[in-house]
Amino acid sequence: MDVRNCKNCGRIFNFVGGMGICPICTKEVEDKFQDVKKYIRETPKASLTQISEDNEVSLSIIRKWIKEERLIFTADSLVGIECESCGTMIRTGKYCERCKQEIANTMGNAYQKPQVEPEKPVFKTSTENRMRFLDKDRINQRN
Repeated sequence: MDVRNCKNCGRIFNFVGGMGICPICTKEVEDKFQDVKKYIRETPKASLTQISEDNEVSLSIIRKWIKEERLIFTADSLVGIECESCGTMIRTGKYCERCKQEIANTMGNAYQKPQVEPEKPVFKTSTENRMRFLDKDRINQRN
C-alpha cells in the first residue's frame, strides 16, 4: 500500500497510479477538462490564453491535454502547438504526422533482427597439428 500526499491539496491518499493527486482533486481536474471541452465546442476560434482565462485553467494544463490528445482543435481554430520534433504547428498530440511516421519507421527498424550471415567453416592449413596414418605398404616392407 503506497500512501502519499496530494500534490495539489496535501491530503493523504492511497496512491494507485497516475498523476499523484487525490481522488477529490482528480475529479476537480476532470470537471475542469469537461468545462474546457464544452467551451471549445461553443467558441472554436478562441485562443489558448482566452480558453485559459475564461475557464480558470492554467495554460500548462491545457497544453498537457492537447499533448495527451484529449483536446483536438479544428483546422479553422487559432489554437496550435509546435511539433516537438520539427516545430510545425499541430492541432493535437506531440508530433506532426510526418514526424510520427518517421518515428514509427525508426522504431520498426530497431526491432528487426540483424541479418547474420552463416559462418563459413575454417580449415587449418597447418601441417604441424594433423592426424597421421600408418601406411600398410611401408610397414610390410620393413618387416
